[in-house]
Amino acid sequence: MSEHPDLQRRSMLCAAAASVAVLGTAKAANASPILEKTTMPMLPAFESQTTLKPLAFDPAKLSGLSERLIRSHWENNYGGSVKALAVIKKHLTEALANKDTPPYIYNALKREHLLRTGSVVFHEYYFDNLGGSGQAGAPEREVIADAFGSFDTWETEFRRIGAGLGGGSGWVVLGFNTHTRQLENYWLADHAHGPAATLPLLVMDMYEHSYQMDYGAAAAKYIDAFFKNIQWDMVASRIAAV
Repeated sequence: MSEHPDLQRRSMLCAAAASVAVLGTAKAANASPILEKTTMPMLPAFESQTTLKPLAFDPAKLSGLSERLIRSHWENNYGGSVKALAVIKKHLTEALANKDTPPYIYNALKREHLLRTGSVVFHEYYFDNLGGSGQAGAPEREVIADAFGSFDTWETEFRRIGAGLGGGSGWVVLGFNTHTRQLENYWLADHAHGPAATLPLLVMDMYEHSYQMDYGAAAAKYIDAFFKNIQWDMVASRIAAV
């Protein structure tokens, strides 16, 4: 008999916690070979991402979000930022090598670097937490309820932030702040304004390009559709990771 999904999630969260404990012990013992095998490799500065991260779901099977919308969003908005970031990094390496590059010119490139990096990262989080049933499991509900008093309180605030961003730009992020040790919802005006020391757990795109093709200016209907398609298994894995 297969394990109930909630039990699977709970097992995953417990396993992740155990892994963290093991790694912590290994670090204390200076067991560097173990850490080397379990940590992600660090990429060189200025290295460019050249390919789009594939969608982990069939965009034709979402509820209330059309395949046309998702494919356009993924290819043109996310894909456009991936390509732009690669170009910007190339210009940065050239500008840095040129001792005559004025600081204000270099800083203009760094501003664009910040914006495009945010766009790529937040879009990848966003698409990765789509493609599910929209039904949160008991473990995720419990973690969120512990932080907000109730799951409904969290959802009410998350939706309200999104509604406030409707008709403009920005992101709504449920994140864990590693400095304050709090799970909170954050309002982001654009790609450049992520909360400090915060790991995203659930990301909702509120730029008009994420819903206009399906809903026009009716942002509230898009928010409803977003909630119907949340991939809570992905959220659970992010919770486990922090």
